[in-house]
Amino acid sequence: MADLILFNKPFQALCQFTDERAAGQKPRATLADWIRIPDIYPAGRLDYDSEGLLLLTSDGALQHRIASPALKMPKTYWVQVEGDISASAIRELSTGVRLKDGHTRPAQARKIPEPELWPRVPPVRRRDTVPTSWIELIITEGRNRQVRRMTAAVGFPTLRLIRYRIGDWTLDGLEPGKYRRISVNLPAATQTEKHPARARPARARMQRRIRRS
Repeated sequence: MADLILFNKPFQALCQFTDERAAGQKPRATLADWIRIPDIYPAGRLDYDSEGLLLLTSDGALQHRIASPALKMPKTYWVQVEGDISASAIRELSTGVRLKDGHTRPAQARKIPEPELWPRVPPVRRRDTVPTSWIELIITEGRNRQVRRMTAAVGFPTLRLIRYRIGDWTLDGLEPGKYRRISVNLPAATQTEKHPARARPARARMQRRIRRS
């Protein structure tokens, strides 16, 4: 059994416990403003200007299983885009989009009604002459700012981005800044069990990975 923290990360909060800005600069919100559980680390990352589900754990095997690109754990995003997104753009997102760092894997994409969400602070800037629409996008990779780059590549820039699901875990019942702790059974044969060194909760290695995100 391993402990897993499901956290709803607010908008403009760093996906780490410390802000390494130079002295004199305005500090930014970090995970430490909401979570005071020792020796846990994010399993993956979520951009400063994105919201939604972030998973944290102290278990190295679980951290690897969630974050490893090789294991292709699906992640579901709700995305508000500028403009009334077209069927052709949805098809392009589904089949894969060419980005500067290569073609994305096929994804699941569909237009959805505006979900019932908490208000963002500050709110998304609206223009009366430009409509917006919402899509659900499920991807199995985690390139830097991938969702934003994908929607921009098909002509519909992202205005608001919420990660709703990672694998079987969702945001359901979590308000921004709130978290829930659960226990997880790890499968008997994981990559980390084949390579025990990866399963140790290596504090320094995780911190370096978080700083690079």
